[in-house]
Amino acid sequence: MKIVKILESTRPIRSDIRNAYIDFSKMTLSLVAVVTDVIRDGRPVIGYGFNSNGRYGQGGLIRERFSPRLEESDPATLVDDTGENLDPHRIWARMMSNEKPGGHGERSVAVGTIDMAVWDAVAKIANKPLYQLLAERYGDGNANPRVFVYAAGGYYYPGKGLDGLRNEMASYLERGYTVVKMKIGGASIAEDCERIEAVLKILGPGQQVAVDANGRFDLDTAVAYARALSQYPLFWYEEAGDPLDYELQAKLAQGGWRRVGAHAAASLAGNGRFTTEDTESTEPDRRKQSSGSRSGKPLPFRPPCPLCSLW
Repeated sequence: MKIVKILESTRPIRSDIRNAYIDFSKMTLSLVAVVTDVIRDGRPVIGYGFNSNGRYGQGGLIRERFSPRLEESDPATLVDDTGENLDPHRIWARMMSNEKPGGHGERSVAVGTIDMAVWDAVAKIANKPLYQLLAERYGDGNANPRVFVYAAGGYYYPGKGLDGLRNEMASYLERGYTVVKMKIGGASIAEDCERIEAVLKILGPGQQVAVDANGRFDLDTAVAYARALSQYPLFWYEEAGDPLDYELQAKLAQGGWRRVGAHAAASLAGNGRFTTEDTESTEPDRRKQSSGSRSGKPLPFRPPCPLCSLW
């Protein structure tokens, strides 16, 4: 079997929303299709991938470097030992050949979008849901039916106001989410506190709100926000500063912070130090989200999955 071709299309997703760091007036994303020669029901099996908003489309990198490397490769080097399916790890290694290590930057988005499409194709060829395929390859074969998700929104928007923010967050809660996330850092501390209080007032039992500064703050501002936020029962306080500002991250950690993946998650525990939440319980419905508990326990560290080589 082999990859027949890789298609990429960069599409606009313009919006008037903004977070603390960027607006989305010129935002794009990449759509990728990995077309294979496997035929099912008279049609080729195709894996699809796309990159998240907030990172622009990566058509240049995909078309100039990563797709050609795969399309020019010997097909036998991109399949697994059975020869009956693609091997995502061999494909990833081929995409990253002749690339300088470290400093992944935007190429992580380009490679990751193709990687997503490859895994989609692999699961379709195996005729299994991807979660089941991953459970069999990297777990005990029993896929966990409970998945931790939350509703992210609360962007700044012209004329939105507190009523608009409340209505947006309420719509997520009505859909079954029990944790919602909103943006901060794009207004004054006082205004952001008012926005947070507006959302807190609509939360019911077991429902919580998290906040995200999108890496906007310097150390002094991050600490000032932390002090202001300490009065609220937040689920977490995310990306206070630039993730590459190691001094800022170290000083926040010394102040009682705990890093969890890309999130600097925090809540105010009884001793006045910032700690993370316990989020072990989750809903069986993927559209829903765990409420977590107010235990103040650190989130358990979860090692990177096999799909996260660039993260």
